[in-house]
Amino acid sequence: MYLNCHTYYSLRFGTFSEHDLLTLAQENRVKQLVLTDVNNTSACLNFVREAPKYDIKPILGIDLRNGVDPCFVGIAKNNKGYQELNEFLSHHLHNNIEIPWQAPMFKNTFVVYPFEKVLLNEKNEFLDNEYIGISIKDLRRLPFSQLKDFRDKLVVQQPVTFRSKRDFNAHRLLRAIDNNVLLSKLDEAEVASEEEKMYSIKSLYQAFSEYPHILENTEKLLDQCSIRFDFSKRRKAQNLKHYTGNKEEDEALLKKLCIQGLPKRYGKEISWTIKRRFLKEMDLIKKKGFVSYFLINWDIISYAKSQGFYYVGRGSGANSIIAYLLYITDVDPIDLDLYFERFINLYRANPPDFDIDFSWRDREAMTQYIFDRFNHVALVGTYVTFKKKGVIRELGKVFGLPKDEIDVLSTGTLLSSKVDSMAKLVLKYGQLIEGMPNYVSVHASGILISEKSLQCFSATFMPPKGFATVHFDMVIAEDVGLFKFDILAQRGLGKIKDTIAIVKQNQPEKADFDIHDVSKFYKNPVINNLIKTAQCMGCFYVESPAMRMLLKKLEVDNYLGLVAASSIIRPGVAKSGMMREYILRHRNPGRAEERAHPVMLDIMPETYGVMVYQEDVIKVAHYFADLTLGEADVLRRGMSGKFRSREEFEKAKDKFRSNCLEKGVPEKTVDEVWDQVASFAGYAFAKGHSASYAVESYQSLFLRAYFPLEYMVAVLNNGGGFYRPEFYVHDARMLGAIIHPPCVNQSHGLNVIYGKHVYLGMMYLRDLEERVMQRILKEREANDKFTSLENFIDRVLISIEQVSILIRINAFRFTGINKHELLWKAHLILGKTKRIDHPKLFPPKRNKFKIPKLDTTHLETAFEEWELLGFPLCNPFEFLQEVPKSKNGQQDLERYLNRRIDIYGYLITIKNTSTYKGDRMYFATLLDLYGEVFDTVLFPPVAAKYSFKGKGIYRFYGKVVSEFGFLSIEVIKMQKQKYVPDPRYADMKTSKKLMKLKEGGTKNQIGLN
Repeated sequence: MYLNCHTYYSLRFGTFSEHDLLTLAQENRVKQLVLTDVNNTSACLNFVREAPKYDIKPILGIDLRNGVDPCFVGIAKNNKGYQELNEFLSHHLHNNIEIPWQAPMFKNTFVVYPFEKVLLNEKNEFLDNEYIGISIKDLRRLPFSQLKDFRDKLVVQQPVTFRSKRDFNAHRLLRAIDNNVLLSKLDEAEVASEEEKMYSIKSLYQAFSEYPHILENTEKLLDQCSIRFDFSKRRKAQNLKHYTGNKEEDEALLKKLCIQGLPKRYGKEISWTIKRRFLKEMDLIKKKGFVSYFLINWDIISYAKSQGFYYVGRGSGANSIIAYLLYITDVDPIDLDLYFERFINLYRANPPDFDIDFSWRDREAMTQYIFDRFNHVALVGTYVTFKKKGVIRELGKVFGLPKDEIDVLSTGTLLSSKVDSMAKLVLKYGQLIEGMPNYVSVHASGILISEKSLQCFSATFMPPKGFATVHFDMVIAEDVGLFKFDILAQRGLGKIKDTIAIVKQNQPEKADFDIHDVSKFYKNPVINNLIKTAQCMGCFYVESPAMRMLLKKLEVDNYLGLVAASSIIRPGVAKSGMMREYILRHRNPGRAEERAHPVMLDIMPETYGVMVYQEDVIKVAHYFADLTLGEADVLRRGMSGKFRSREEFEKAKDKFRSNCLEKGVPEKTVDEVWDQVASFAGYAFAKGHSASYAVESYQSLFLRAYFPLEYMVAVLNNGGGFYRPEFYVHDARMLGAIIHPPCVNQSHGLNVIYGKHVYLGMMYLRDLEERVMQRILKEREANDKFTSLENFIDRVLISIEQVSILIRINAFRFTGINKHELLWKAHLILGKTKRIDHPKLFPPKRNKFKIPKLDTTHLETAFEEWELLGFPLCNPFEFLQEVPKSKNGQQDLERYLNRRIDIYGYLITIKNTSTYKGDRMYFATLLDLYGEVFDTVLFPPVAAKYSFKGKGIYRFYGKVVSEFGFLSIEVIKMQKQKYVPDPRYADMKTSKKLMKLKEGGTKNQIGLN
């Protein structure tokens, strides 16, 4: 009987979930109802999936509105009608056009016009599929309206938006947030009627008792509607069914491509192990219907290779030999003994994951290719929800709190006794909307390629980048059989690609290496020594302090060790305490046999009986707890968090425990193993995934080892990495580079290298306008380098403010003239000249100025660089007000082992973390006096007394400790050091005198003719 029901996917309007709606219907004995969210279809598929559990027949529709102004409600008779509605809404969302109040000629859709809308537009002719909606509120006016005569066209339209007064309050707050107004100023027209609630069927019938024909018309309409999607375990995949057009050609093509790949990957002699694995995979891929899925991924990477785009294929699909033969991945599953069942098994409904990384510069071109290449394509949606801090900020504005009060309130540190009545309202009502979807966004990487129009499943919207996006997320997509293709962007690949281009330019005689021949890199002692000593700055995934620490503790010096480290560093292993146990077992032969359960050690001998990879969850569940492979995979997927509430996950979890206990495994052991599984699995990598990361890390490490300066330039040009650009500039200097500030004759937008000379790019000059930079580069390319400041000003349209930035950074140092003198020249030339926006045929005549001799100190230059670039190019210790009282550095840590040390450090990065009790502590990485890196830790008692106060130099007093060979300092005392005053502003008398001269007060003193 309910044709117009809203959930909170009626964004900033509705107030509860689709589950809540079904619960509400069940409580009111409603047996069929229509979900009609406002201009949104996010909840539709899950509504259909969940409704049978409540013994409710689901029907789908859309409440089509302009803002809150209703036009009509569309109700799908069937799946074709649902597609019809989705196409209609998508057209209007894509083109940002208003929805007409009158519906088009739908073939499989019922249209219900609100009573008010019909009266307002004086509509008196209706098509067979068109009706007039009457709510309980409208019954008061119906007898006095001519619409009462349209007996066959009247249906019940009692909107459902609220369950209670609480929901109505939440709704008003959402409407105020959406309109960005104070709650007291909210227009009543923006708010739904408080009567938009669900009544029991008995009450509804009673309300319409005088109009039985309205009830009959409504029943008849609902009985004609039926919607169906397959959510069963045996559902068919909805992805593009055939790559070539039919099954036989797909299978033939896949086989052909693999046979071509075998000798390329394994040489002429193909072992039986390889053949057996290949045949086993091929057989299962055919049985599961995943052939086209592999071919589409092959198509994507083939196009990337044709364009010269670098990529890395990872995910569970990296466990596949067929993916290796197709060059989707560069990970050999035979060499690494990758677990076959993590990649695929007969019980698995969804295809393996392929996460394909491209350079951040190439990803959009790849996305565009996929949209152009295939017929039915859309990005996967995701929901951005109201988070606690955001809710407080939004409601703070709605209730009219001042910004400073909102800032304090959002920190959550204010004592309840200090919170005033208005702030209490913010906190109280914030709970009503926290967790609700705020808006639909775009999944970080997912793309759907479907056999049929994606409007069969959802309407689509058009984000700023112009790629259609469905309204639902990846979980619902998988539920209905749509499996995403993951196309991601990362900067590491851009670094590799750019380094190769820079090497060809800077050292062409050494540019004949093959970056993809990674097997040679694995055996290279120079590269492996970089890993062992953690000299990995700028290198993909292995440069962070935590990873650097782990590499040293594990003494990693080979590819397999790096593969393991890539997964051990993940939060789950550390949280379970198994990271430390893994290190202990690695460093102490025999400990694994002593401590590990024999079955666990037998399952995972390579990792000492410790779960490290995602497939270990499947192995443990299958071999330790006797779950089927299908049940084990459900358990593994459930650990991601998305499925924890799912019934099948709970069943698998219960069976894990009961099976172990029935086998006689001690309860304590069962609990320990389960705790490892539960805390670790959601964050773990598949081994093939870790191996893919390790491949890219080795490529990066090769470039850092043999082309360190070119590599650091590429790192900087790709936005750096874990650390600030300043640190990579420092690292380049430590590797032998001569660093120059930007120069109008040598620099480009990005950083460039000539031999060992690195010229910073103009992009670092914070206030230099992009258009000015482009003018400089274009003019220099067209008419050669600039010969003087005057020559530059004559050739480039530029303001005094912009040229001053260039002079202050010493970008005209080729002239040999002090920058203070150049600044005076620029002011005198540009101060009186009217600039025109086109080149001059003849350079203007210049008056000759006699400018007094001015000097610039090294310290002034350093402060200028700091202000303009964000960091100085000198040693930061030169800024200290007092000379360091200790000369200790990183090289002295071993000498002070288990003793106390006094050391100074320039802060690079801090990690704030908490103990399991919630106490704050810090890990900090710093540079010593000599430019070397060292690490410190502030445990809670010390962290309570001392805290880091931004960038700068700190003096530490602490104890040098070693954990598995990794040296760090446990801080006892810490003090931030003072810098010298900025000399540019130290002598204000001089500054005032120069300002007076600039204003022309004493022209003769500066020789003005």
